[in-house]
Amino acid sequence: MNTVRTVSDTKKDFYLAFPKPVNQVYRRVVDELLVEIHLLKVNQTFVYDAIFALGFVTTFDRFTVGYKPETDRFAVFHALCSALQFDSDRIRQDATTLSDLATRSPQEIKTLLTSLDSGINLEPLSGQLKTIANKENFKYSRLLGVGLYALLEISDPDDIADSTKREEVIKLVGETLKFGSDRLLKDIDLYRSNLDKIEQARQMIADMVEAERKKRAQKETASISAASTETNENT
Repeated sequence: MNTVRTVSDTKKDFYLAFPKPVNQVYRRVVDELLVEIHLLKVNQTFVYDAIFALGFVTTFDRFTVGYKPETDRFAVFHALCSALQFDSDRIRQDATTLSDLATRSPQEIKTLLTSLDSGINLEPLSGQLKTIANKENFKYSRLLGVGLYALLEISDPDDIADSTKREEVIKLVGETLKFGSDRLLKDIDLYRSNLDKIEQARQMIADMVEAERKKRAQKETASISAASTETNENT
């Protein structure tokens, strides 16, 4: 009997957990996360770690900025985790642990990501990086790449903002972890590009909402003015 869950099973579980329509601006983000992580989980070589968790949380949080109402945003994340058979509290906690570590020890994090022989020991990150580098046929994923990028972004935002320095450090990370830099560079470039696109989409919708608000306000002002004129003429 085939017991492997299908993408349809995962999507069904998501919409059972979150029966409301997903805000149209964010629907594609949610759908892509469902499919991408489902396919990762059914792959026998996939191994969960806090770097993946950070990539998952960072991707969701960055791409759902502005989701209204905010309570639904939290509910969507919980439904995603539930459908993908993750503990949403653990995902959040693991991601927070690494981001806090990067905030407290920025230079050590950057050194560790680019040189496992540096002698720096920052757990749980050190152990996870060594596992990645030493595991034969390690299953790299885009979300793991985003997690690594998030650590770099926290630990050295100035270098990450500079395209040349960003490319140099990302190449070093890929080589250090022995899965190569080509896909990591491509995934991070795509991630950054998509962030820009969704921000543009949010801004466009905000502009449309503001334009509609002004239009209604003008109509109300015109209506009040017309009513006032009519009253004066009848007086």
